[in-house]
Amino acid sequence: MIKSPFHSLTQSKTLPLLALGTFAAVAIIIAFGIQSSLNTTRTTLNAKERALTNLKTDLEKTQSEVDRLKSEDQLVRNDKLQDEIKQIENTFQKAYKTYTSLLKLKDKGKVPTTLDGLFAKILNQLSELNYGSASATLDSLKAEITKEESKLVATFTIPDNVKANNAPPAAGGYQRQKVTTPVGDYLVDIISADLGSTKVIVDTASDSTCTSNCPVMSLSSYSSRSGGFAAINGPYFCPASYPACSGKENTFDTLLMNKNHVYFNSDNNVYSTVPAAIFSGGSARFVGQSSQWGRDTGVDSVIASQPMLTSGGNRVFGGDGEVKRAGKGTRSFIGSSGSTVYIGVVFSASVAEVAYVMQTLGIQNSLNLDSGGSTALLYNGKFLAGPGRDLPMGIVLVRR
Repeated sequence: MIKSPFHSLTQSKTLPLLALGTFAAVAIIIAFGIQSSLNTTRTTLNAKERALTNLKTDLEKTQSEVDRLKSEDQLVRNDKLQDEIKQIENTFQKAYKTYTSLLKLKDKGKVPTTLDGLFAKILNQLSELNYGSASATLDSLKAEITKEESKLVATFTIPDNVKANNAPPAAGGYQRQKVTTPVGDYLVDIISADLGSTKVIVDTASDSTCTSNCPVMSLSSYSSRSGGFAAINGPYFCPASYPACSGKENTFDTLLMNKNHVYFNSDNNVYSTVPAAIFSGGSARFVGQSSQWGRDTGVDSVIASQPMLTSGGNRVFGGDGEVKRAGKGTRSFIGSSGSTVYIGVVFSASVAEVAYVMQTLGIQNSLNLDSGGSTALLYNGKFLAGPGRDLPMGIVLVRR
């Protein structure tokens, strides 16, 4: 059978049409799938966006809380805490200083029991963390201490039976005398000795340098065990009763050589500007700085103390910023003129006023020693001043 051309053409066009229909159907299916996938993705994305939005909101809230904590807890409250700590430190520092002043006042004589009562009140306020009230009470106690110190100065008088004399006793003697200086009259107990027949030695409770909780003895013990006829307290040290001396009780840091020819505090005095007195044979040498002296063990003693009062007959100390040297007190000294050594005490005087006394007496070279509760002067077994507190060292005069 012969097919017509028309039939062939019809056949040839029908196949593409059928193919196109199939393709369209597939395309629709694919498009629907894609759309469905897109819808699912969009739903997922929307959920994630909401989660991100919620997370962002939470983070913003958290950041806001952190900022609030920073401003209130960590900064504002921390500043407040710092202020409280500073107040506590200042109050306790004031308490230490005031208590030390009270101890020094007691060293000078009897004090009213009301002062101890005030300090007990302060301790109670501190225990209750009431630092403002404690500080106010400390101010009141400080004012009372100042008032009592003024009373002691005002009531001190030189006894009428003490003779005025501006010359020191001859070598080998003792005098209580009134010395008239350009800045006032002063009561002086002074002992003199000839270095040709007398050794100046230093006796110590410790055998070597001690940095804390050091042993101490009375001046009379130093004198008796060394066979001395006279003795005086040594340079400044840190009394165990003082709060500021906690951890360094009864220590001293100046250069010293004791009777056993052992040097104390040698390492920290290599460059020291503290003056020193060296006694040897029949002579004495005073140097302006400890660094000017070596470590010769052939001498009798080396004593560093401050300040130097006179040098070559000239007054070389006129006062400084040290409060404890400026007030009136019982002051100890050691000095020399030629082959004569002098030890003694000036009553109710500042250290600068003691320098005037030394110059007036004609003592060529002299050093200030410790004072206040440490002051002690012993002669032939009798205390002329003191006995004072126990000491880490004592200066003793012994016969050769």
